[in-house]
Amino acid sequence: MKITAIPQLYRNLRRWREILAVLRRYGLADWLTHFRLPFRDVLKDHGGVPLSQYSREERFRMALTDLGPTFIKLGQILAARPDLVGPKLGDELKRLRVNVRPDRIEQVRVTLRQELGSDYRKHFRSIDPEPLATASIGQVHRAVLNDGTRVVLKIQRADIERTMLQDVEVLTGLAQLAERVETLAPWGPSDMARQLAPMITRELDFTRERQNLEQFAEIFNRKNLDVVIPRPINALCTRRVLVMDELIGQPLASFLKEEEAMRRAAVESAVESADTDAEGATTELIEDEPTDADLERQRTKQNLCETIASVYLTMLFDEALFHADPHSGNLIIMEDGGLGILDFGMIGRIDENLRETIEEMLVAISSGDQHRLMRLIRRIGDAPPTLDDSTLAVDVAEFIGTYGRQSLGAFDLTGALNDLSEILHRHAIKLPNQSALLLKMLISLEGTLRELGASFDSLDVVRSFMRRSMARRLSPQRRVRQARRIYLEAENFLEAAPDELISLMRQARRGEVRMRLEHQRLGPTVNRLVLGLMASAVFLGSSLMLAMEVPPLLFQAQTIMGLQNVSLLGLIGIAGSVTVMMWLLLAINRSGHLTRDNED
Repeated sequence: MKITAIPQLYRNLRRWREILAVLRRYGLADWLTHFRLPFRDVLKDHGGVPLSQYSREERFRMALTDLGPTFIKLGQILAARPDLVGPKLGDELKRLRVNVRPDRIEQVRVTLRQELGSDYRKHFRSIDPEPLATASIGQVHRAVLNDGTRVVLKIQRADIERTMLQDVEVLTGLAQLAERVETLAPWGPSDMARQLAPMITRELDFTRERQNLEQFAEIFNRKNLDVVIPRPINALCTRRVLVMDELIGQPLASFLKEEEAMRRAAVESAVESADTDAEGATTELIEDEPTDADLERQRTKQNLCETIASVYLTMLFDEALFHADPHSGNLIIMEDGGLGILDFGMIGRIDENLRETIEEMLVAISSGDQHRLMRLIRRIGDAPPTLDDSTLAVDVAEFIGTYGRQSLGAFDLTGALNDLSEILHRHAIKLPNQSALLLKMLISLEGTLRELGASFDSLDVVRSFMRRSMARRLSPQRRVRQARRIYLEAENFLEAAPDELISLMRQARRGEVRMRLEHQRLGPTVNRLVLGLMASAVFLGSSLMLAMEVPPLLFQAQTIMGLQNVSLLGLIGIAGSVTVMMWLLLAINRSGHLTRDNED
């Protein structure tokens, strides 16, 4: 750890102890035993409840829950990055739920007074003291404006900003320690922390979500899409308070629960009817004719399915901007049967290059082109220097063999995306944040459409995507933009190249051109080499001491085994050097580099 990090370490010492104690309690801090931390002894307390019956993924989720809002938010972000944590842990982190005590209404009023002024009450006819929902960063209350408009207030929790900034500092320190652990270093913990920290703290500013609401409202109006999103009340919105219209309707999650309850009740009623047959004869369970209400609910589900698919296809393929969390809790069935969407705190953007790369990946999968898919994976992801191309080729060939031959109606989009994420995680290939958000959105979208139970072919999405993308690629407008971009880049290169070349030649003439070489993690190897040489020297010297009978001597009288006049110093040196050499042999064997056959 850098010396500049020491003030941060001691400033957050109490939080460090809490975090490390929780990690130790859940058996997740074994790698920290590599370091002599000033409070390492705190980790040896085994007073917690035994958790051996839980998997490591479950313990990781439970630890994040205990660590509080910042780490819950971190877990929710990592749930969208199966390329980093693997599909198994990603699925477990999706179960993270915020279990925090909401702020009292008195504290909510303090926040409103700080953000809207001491006379904030003049804007509201009433504010519901009971929160409608509580999240890790904020909580939501129903309210009514003076003009009778029903709104919801999203209010930042008290002192959450200080807590999250402190936890981000601790998280950065943990990442710096993890960089020094051989099994964790290939994942680049510090780079991951630098990427994730802004994502954690970005949601502290509600201004971003207000801007997202306005931007998506403009898109939906321009495209004439049958979807409703909350309208922010700009005059009452601040960095810590977001006031927006309340969407009146039924959450899709509640609708699906009702559907499941009705289905179970119908099955139980049919079974009871069969069991109470007076004649005792075999009775066949015959489904009743669907009622008008049943048909209406089926039409509602089908319309919702088509609307959801249309909205997200438009966001993704036409606007390159999408709502990143389309689970059933964020979708509302409006009173008129339309679709409402909530929570625009997390959105995704994809540029033209990324979109075209994804298009080529879909073509490669559908055509069974293994080599092209491998090149695209390496292009879109950040592959480690130690990537084994032969092993990756085997995994990609198996992936192509599984999903490249599926029929249109049976194509498993979620399974394909999960398996692709597993391949990326296995080979430590990290995706850009926006690519990972896109995978998460597609998986969540298909899951929501499957829950609706309406007829939906996931490959229709791919077919529509390919038709739109090919039309866009062949459009004259794209060719003009591409030619203009190439011309400007070539012009800039031709203007800068002569000056750069002349500068390089002048430096070479003055002898100022230097080549800098840096070794990567050779320290442990050099230390082992030096220790081995020292042990060999001690062994050789001790052998000479034994041969020359250097005093003090043991066994001056001949023993049963013939030992006589054995040098004590030589014997100690031999024992010590052999011990060190055995320890070195075990350490090299544990690292997996004892012979050439097990090199990475």
